[in-house]
Amino acid sequence: MILPAFICTLLFSYTPMFGLYMAFINYTPGGSFASSFFGGEFVGLQWFKYFFESGDFWIILRNTLAQSLLSLLLGFPAPIILAIAINEVRFGAFKKFVQTVSYLPHFISWVIAANIIISVLSTQGLVNKLLMLLHVTDKPIAFFQHGPYFWWIIGFSNMWKDMGFNAIMYLAAITSINPELYEAAKVDGASRVRQMLHVTLPALRPTIVILLILAVGGVLNAGFDQQYLMQNDLVLKYSDVIDTYTYRYGLQNGMFSYGAAVGLFKSLVAFVLVLAVNRLAKKVHDQALF
Repeated sequence: MILPAFICTLLFSYTPMFGLYMAFINYTPGGSFASSFFGGEFVGLQWFKYFFESGDFWIILRNTLAQSLLSLLLGFPAPIILAIAINEVRFGAFKKFVQTVSYLPHFISWVIAANIIISVLSTQGLVNKLLMLLHVTDKPIAFFQHGPYFWWIIGFSNMWKDMGFNAIMYLAAITSINPELYEAAKVDGASRVRQMLHVTLPALRPTIVILLILAVGGVLNAGFDQQYLMQNDLVLKYSDVIDTYTYRYGLQNGMFSYGAAVGLFKSLVAFVLVLAVNRLAKKVHDQALF
């Protein structure tokens, strides 16, 4: 029964890893793929050195880390808070309505979501109208013309899009909590807030730790679709991340080996982060992914 899944994993997850060899050669398309791939000049770590010594390295790394950490800071606690809030709702119909509305953005493509965000944050958009109505600002703010704003736009956009869907995992974990724990807390005089702090959150800790390890491991995965769709020349120095940089140089400029080297660097850093955070979580909370 697991044979189809095993074959798919082998074909789509492991077989493409042979392409990592491209990061260590000077690959130039021409003739058959086999002759170009295996006949390319072996250059070792030349492309990695080129990336590290280029003036783009620190800018790309700064943008990637800033956007990823903001997305993690805003997006990781949000589904936990939402799941606990939804769990506290006692009116069943309203509870289902809120849960459904909250995870619908996850199923909207970034093409549509980016256009919604651009429209809402435009100079004539809803956000600027509200800010002017509340006298927070005297004139519209051009959000997409100021680089540092772009980091926050990406952070809040990721939080809005994935918050409801990620809350499903925490809601599932909450349903597995023994109701007798809540009854015992009530007998001891614990309020609803105390029950959340001393029953719900400790029960969610294993799920939180595992998801945090995975989230930190993907800290260099700042994204591609949202940056590519919402960036412009005015904010390029703040919007360009590893994935968009790899796409631009590796595919648009035809520097395939360079793009492969940058992508491999990102994967290696993510691998090291997963191991480090997993070991730290095992020491601090005695709970880890492996």
